[in-house]
Amino acid sequence: MDQTLRYIGAAAIIIFVLMGILTLVALIADDSEEGEEQQTEVKVQPKEEVKDTAHVVVNQTLETDPYEELNSLIGLDDVKKEVESLSNYVKVQKARKEKGLKTRHLSYHLVFTGNPGTGKTTVARIVARIYKDLGILKKGHLVETDRAGLVAGYVGQTAIKTNNIVDSALNGVLFIDEAYSLSPDNNDDYGHEAIATLLKRMEDDRNSLVVIIAGYTDEMKKFIDSNPGLKSRFTRYINFPDYSPDELMDIFELYTKKDEYQLTPEAKQYVREAFIKVIAQNDRNFGNARYARNKFERAIQLQANRLSKTKKPSKEDLSTLTLEDVKKAFGL
Repeated sequence: MDQTLRYIGAAAIIIFVLMGILTLVALIADDSEEGEEQQTEVKVQPKEEVKDTAHVVVNQTLETDPYEELNSLIGLDDVKKEVESLSNYVKVQKARKEKGLKTRHLSYHLVFTGNPGTGKTTVARIVARIYKDLGILKKGHLVETDRAGLVAGYVGQTAIKTNNIVDSALNGVLFIDEAYSLSPDNNDDYGHEAIATLLKRMEDDRNSLVVIIAGYTDEMKKFIDSNPGLKSRFTRYINFPDYSPDELMDIFELYTKKDEYQLTPEAKQYVREAFIKVIAQNDRNFGNARYARNKFERAIQLQANRLSKTKKPSKEDLSTLTLEDVKKAFGL
């Protein structure tokens, strides 16, 4: 009997010890898993980003011929010559390099100057594709932005925001509209941080990044002259003149043909005279081609309002813009 009790006691002690060991192992495993979870959380911390998609537009590369597209633009004769001259220079320098001749370093960064609506953004998209065709850029896409897309409202965030946009433009063109707004009179403004970040990236990524900045002529010159880094990198200017009344008329009619509309003779005469009158006012905020597009869109809206009172408009009715439509559209 005593021997049996001793066996039972020993077994109880062994079971107690085993339970203690299992408990200890479980605790160690829990601590290890917790440590792994904490370590995993550190590893998957996302890269800090400050995004503003409302002020960033990414234009993917089209398959159409950029040279033909450039030549098909209405007006802009001097702009076309400048782009063609730049293209020819790059081609000759590449040919010299292939023959073992000396070549000169050429900055591909550009300054587009001119009033709103003169085609700066359109030509920038085409230039990006021409640069791809010339082998300067691998992708040839265009990333459009402005001050709001580069500058943040808090210390330290502007550099992050600017770097993110530059990253998206690598192997393509970064187009900054109204770039002079990055350098206002306030020296504490975050725009200076954006400029410093941009200049550093232009140097670090000089083989995979082209920057085109645009804006009013006088403001852009002042902006470039205000910073030695900008002045040394942006040496090629292309000026975009205002459209003439005849060119604006051609643009207006281009929209009508594209959307299968036609102008009555009276309406056509009125539109031509309206462009002459508006240009004579010499307002630098005049929208040029943008103004012509807006007036066309307004005219077809007014035509729709007029035709809504007709029960069964004919095909001719649906495709005709009358004097009434364009008069109300221009509001002169």
